[in-house]
Amino acid sequence: MAAKAGKESGLVETVKTIVYALLIAGVFRTLFFQPFWIPSGSMKDTLLIGDFLFVNKMAYGYSQYSCPFASMCSFIDGRIMGDEPERGDIVVFRHPVTGQDFIKRLIGLPGDKVQVRGGRLWLNGEEVPTEPAGTFVETFEPQGPMGGVPICSNGMVGLGADCEKTRLTETLPGGRSHSILDTRETRLDNTGVYTVPEGQFFFMGDNRDNSNDSRVPQTAHGVGFVPFENLIGRADRVMFSSAGRSIFFFWTWRKDRFFKALD
Repeated sequence: MAAKAGKESGLVETVKTIVYALLIAGVFRTLFFQPFWIPSGSMKDTLLIGDFLFVNKMAYGYSQYSCPFASMCSFIDGRIMGDEPERGDIVVFRHPVTGQDFIKRLIGLPGDKVQVRGGRLWLNGEEVPTEPAGTFVETFEPQGPMGGVPICSNGMVGLGADCEKTRLTETLPGGRSHSILDTRETRLDNTGVYTVPEGQFFFMGDNRDNSNDSRVPQTAHGVGFVPFENLIGRADRVMFSSAGRSIFFFWTWRKDRFFKALD
């Protein structure tokens, strides 16, 4: 009987340890940092497929979307301890239509007028300056767990060949600069003028010709304007990166991107 009681006591202690660990992890994820894995190429070359980062959830305060499941924080009305994001921030937010977590760059603040002409960004009637920054080259091959292949500006290339994109440095009002990629002419290279409503924001991917962002209306399952309460946190640094289809393929790890700060 004593041995049986000891086994039961050990099992209870194990279960309690697991429960406590899950609770601590849940609190940490909700209040401080949320892990995020880059699944697509919409933010190249700032973020690559397979980059792993922690999202700073303290940056903008908390809303119902700060919890792993929004229903867990449904008691939060709007945002608490909320700080306004800054233009140029790389932000993880809850998609207003699909409910998925997206990551894009904040381009338009409330009241801004945003437009794209000939593939170049205009803000409040002024063209945002860009400078040539060489060519971004990657291997044309399936990337990440989803196995998608990149879009190339040098046409249809074979597997294993160099896939090229024009790289530019874009400098936003306020002086923050970052890389953007230009691959081809698309319908999103010329848009109407978007006036950002109060309490909402306008986001774009750095890989401008391969990004479903605020240029696409929500009626077409695009991002559209994103309410402040949908913001989850700010991405500041890549912690780990793997070019392979599994994190366990250590020979595909990109060691030069470990702990890389983000512009």
